[in-house]
Formats: sequence, structure tokens, C-alpha cells
Amino acid sequence: MDTETLDRLRNAVRGPVIGPEDARYDEARKVYNGMLDKRPAAVVPCRDVADVRDVLAFARGEGVDLAVRGGGHSAPGLGVVDGGVTLDLAPMRWVRVDPRARTVQAGGGSLLGDLDHATHAFGMAVPTGINSTTGIGGLTLGGGHGYLTRKYGLTLDSLIAADVVLADGTFVTASERENAELFWALRGGGGNFGVVTAYTYRLHPVDTVGVGVTVWPVERTPEVLAWYREFLPQAEEDVYGFFAVLAVPPGPPFPEELHGRKMCGVVWCWTGDPARTSRVLEVVREPGRPAFHFTTPMPYPQLQRMFDELLPAGLQWYWRGDFFDRIPDEALEIHRRFGEDLPSGLSTMHLYPVDRAVHQVGKDMTAWGYRDALWSAVYAGIDPDPANAKSLREWCVGYWEALHPYSMGGSYVNFLGEGEGEDRVRATYRENYDRLARVKRAYDPDNFFHVNQNVRPAART
Repeated sequence: MDTETLDRLRNAVRGPVIGPEDARYDEARKVYNGMLDKRPAAVVPCRDVADVRDVLAFARGEGVDLAVRGGGHSAPGLGVVDGGVTLDLAPMRWVRVDPRARTVQAGGGSLLGDLDHATHAFGMAVPTGINSTTGIGGLTLGGGHGYLTRKYGLTLDSLIAADVVLADGTFVTASERENAELFWALRGGGGNFGVVTAYTYRLHPVDTVGVGVTVWPVERTPEVLAWYREFLPQAEEDVYGFFAVLAVPPGPPFPEELHGRKMCGVVWCWTGDPARTSRVLEVVREPGRPAFHFTTPMPYPQLQRMFDELLPAGLQWYWRGDFFDRIPDEALEIHRRFGEDLPSGLSTMHLYPVDRAVHQVGKDMTAWGYRDALWSAVYAGIDPDPANAKSLREWCVGYWEALHPYSMGGSYVNFLGEGEGEDRVRATYRENYDRLARVKRAYDPDNFFHVNQNVRPAART
């Protein structure tokens, strides 16, 4: 865009308009994934709904692509777009708790850490992810799963309203009573339908939780995973644990002799009486003595921050995902093999449980397509060195290809990697895809919001 065009945008909004000649440009266009290097024509941090509407009007008028960025954690970098406009919600970062109603409202640029901090003061929480620097927007619109999922469901299951600016600039509220079809689509359908400027959630009682970390040598992955696949689905809803293959990070609580060693393990969260954590997690000895087992009571926000320093912004990332309703014997050896071949100290695979409370919601009640899944898997190649990008990608894709035949066919939409294509998006939504396409036709018939895991508007009949 030329200077005159950018000046028209600057005159329309209260926030700054950051172009390629601006000293802040390189910092403004950064996203969490350091593997991405996209160059938008402008980055516009929006201070309020009026700014959002003005940016949408400008992008429509100029006929340029628009990307919407919340926390910036999108692995394929869908919060920035080459040659177009990035609408940055970061300034809209606020949280307001209503302890009497047990609800919380948060601005579209808020992070999980903002939500956790504000709600913890009242002994409550929203079920979200496992990293406090994640944006609430992409997480909620994609579904959202983490430590509280088995007990309280997906993040989208606690969403009770959303303020949305549509493609034509109209401002609406979506809930079960207003714009109900839009509300249905927002709960799992991603950023296809508008810019969500505020989210309202139902709160749940959560304060101090029991935390556990257990690891075994990676060669024991088949026996440990065989135990885990039987134990966890039968465990009470207060027990949560995601299975991982990993290299032990250099620092507490791990002893120095384990630092850097390849392991399999489980990260636990117990939402019952914290004093019972050690007793409840004694079951970890059933598959054989672990190399390390640690439990402690912890304020919930502290658990949410546990991986933040290990995974700062700017690392090289490549990931893929799949849903599973079983872990067959054939998969056990595959997990061991790829665990032994981790391409870097930060690369990992996680199996996140998505059962119990998730299964209590009907498959057509929200856009989330896999209410019958037991696990949401992610294969993540991670390293600070750009020279290792190829090996990260090859390991990740190889792992995914080896296990995909045993999957349910689709992935958590936020775990779709770069360029996986329309077929994978369709597989993610299953029978809900056609309904999503009809909602898209109603609210964004020209597919203005297409820099996302895109659902195309249904054809008019």
C-alpha cells in the first residue's frame, strides 16, 4: 500500500497503523511461531469496536486480505497475511468478573493468563488450555481443551455469549437467545464468521489443584501407554493427565541426572481435595516404577504458567494433530520409535483427554465435530534454531503419517498445520461441516473472513 492509502486508514482509527516503513513493523508482525515470516501491508492494533469496524470497512473497500490476530499462537500463522491487513486485537485485553452471577467477560485480545488471574481471585476458573500466553479467542473459537476438560468440558462449552463484528460491519451479540445459529457456529467453527471483540463465560469452582509429573524411560513407552489407555478413561472426572513423549527439560523439579533424557510421561491435574493428590496418583506405579514422580498442591494459575518459560515466543514450530477413540497395540511401538527419534530437546507429542464432560454434550449442539473422541493428539517439532526447521517438519509429518491410519480422520482445528487443505477442514467438522457452510453463507456470503481454516459459504440453491 502506498503512503496515501495508509494515511486514510490512520485517519479512520484511534490506534496506530504500522506499515513496512515504521520502526515498529518487524516487532508488530511477529507471531508465536518463529518459523513464519509474513509481511502484511499494515498491522492495526485496535483499541475498541469502532476501530475494528473501521479496519473491516477499509479492507473491504481496498479489496485486500484481512487476518485477525488475538494471542498469535496459530501454528500456521493465520493471524498475519502477506500483503494484506492484520487486525490485531491485543489492545482489547481486559477481564471483568461477576462473582454473583459466576460469569466473566473478557476482551478479544485477552490471554489465558489474564482470565486465570482475574477469576482465581474469586476461587473460580474457565476451562481453557495449558499455556497462559495463548489467546482466548482462537482457543475458544476452535474448541479449547486442557486440564479442566474432563470435569468441566471444552472452553466453548462454558461460552454463553460473544460480541461479534460481522463482515459488513454490523455489531451483534450471539448467544442461545440471539443469533443462535451464529452462536452455534462460533463454538468450534474458528474465525470464519466475524471478529469476536468480547467473550462471556460461565465460571466453575477451581482454586488450588493437585499437580503431578511422572516420567519413565522412553523405551518403556509401549507398556506405560498400554496402562494409560486403560486407566484414564475409567478414572473419575477429577483426574486429568495428558500423555507425552519428551526430552526432560533442564531445571526443577527434575533431578540433574535426568536432564535431556528422552522419556515418556504424564502431566497430571487433580481437581479434588489437594491433600489427597499423592494418594490418588499412587496408581502411577502400576506400569512399573517411574524414573521420576513428583506431586504438589498448586494454585491453578501457576499450573497454567508451568510451561511458559520453556516455550517462549519465537521458537520454530511445526505441528499436526488427530483425534483418536482408541490406542491400538500397533500404535504403541510407533510412539516408542518416534519418541526415541525426537529431533530436538523441545519437540514432543501430547495425547490430551477429551472425554467425560465433553461427551455429555450432543454432537450437533455445537460445531465441535468429535464429541465421541477420547484423545486429541498433537505432534510438535520445536526448536530455537531455524536451521533445524526441515528436520522438525519431517519428524512431525512422519509421526502423523504413521498414526493417522489409526485415527478418527480429523483433527482439533487448532492443531491443523500449514497447508493441510480443505479436505482436512471438512474431516475436522464431519457432519457439522454443511451446517457451518450454511451459517457462513448467512453471515459472510463473500467469504471475506478466509485467512483461517476456511469453511466456504454454501452455494445458494
